[in-house]
Amino acid sequence: MFDYKLLAALAAVVEQAGFERAAQVLGLSQSAVSQRIKLLEARAGQPVLVRATPPTPTETGRRLLNHVQQVRLLERDLHSQVPGLDAGGRPERLRIALNADSLATWWAAALGEFCASHSVLLELLVEDQDVGLKRMRAGDVAACVCASAQPIGGARAVLLGAMRYRALASPAFLSRHFPLGVSPAQLTQTPAIVFGPDDLLQHRYLAALGVEGGFQHHLCPSSEGFVQMVKAGLGWGLLPEMQVQDELRRGELLELLAQQPIDVPLYWHHWRTGGELLAELTRHLARSTALISPVK
Repeated sequence: MFDYKLLAALAAVVEQAGFERAAQVLGLSQSAVSQRIKLLEARAGQPVLVRATPPTPTETGRRLLNHVQQVRLLERDLHSQVPGLDAGGRPERLRIALNADSLATWWAAALGEFCASHSVLLELLVEDQDVGLKRMRAGDVAACVCASAQPIGGARAVLLGAMRYRALASPAFLSRHFPLGVSPAQLTQTPAIVFGPDDLLQHRYLAALGVEGGFQHHLCPSSEGFVQMVKAGLGWGLLPEMQVQDELRRGELLELLAQQPIDVPLYWHHWRTGGELLAELTRHLARSTALISPVK
């Protein structure tokens, strides 16, 4: 049986980014919060926090935090169903894994009204769309946006739509590297820009063109920085069409191969035991799919 006072101390330390502010939120002394964390670690038989600035959860700590979140969501339902229960009046915090391109484009517009009307705080973990589901499998988040259609055990998946990517480069880059026009085979010999080591989108794009093997590339783990690097002529890259409409219209970015986009499906995965709040959020996102390109 979990001692939820100990778990609440862990959640407060992580959410408030320190022991002092956690103590203020919980109405305890800083020493008392520290003692609760130590007792939790003694019972777990291993550390639940990395004592850094700010403190961060260990793998065991993340699993415990996810359990706390699920319990809070279920308690939220009980508060609305059982008269007289004190809900505490605190906003609900949701830990969600999300790919950087969604965060840079449609996500904020889709969630703004919902978070305001439902008193929700978001804790976003930015992951590539191909690997975000690992966070749920590890018990780290309550939901994620990723490219996989297959939900893990105990979760549901809903197709939101797809993001259309186009291979783009600056006019100067095209003039320098492809003065006679672009051929697929040439793309491996010119610098590309890749989001990170887990980003396989460029690999899939080249494979669809019949080009296999490695290619030269920069690594840029920032969606906005990615656009700036392509505009500056450091390399070519696959960019979300909806993120660069203005650059395309002004001619600051040009497509390498006309009519050769690649669509990445986006699925919303959430725990079945997430309570009515997650269910409402799922319905809200399903209604907001006009913000994303439809799946062809």
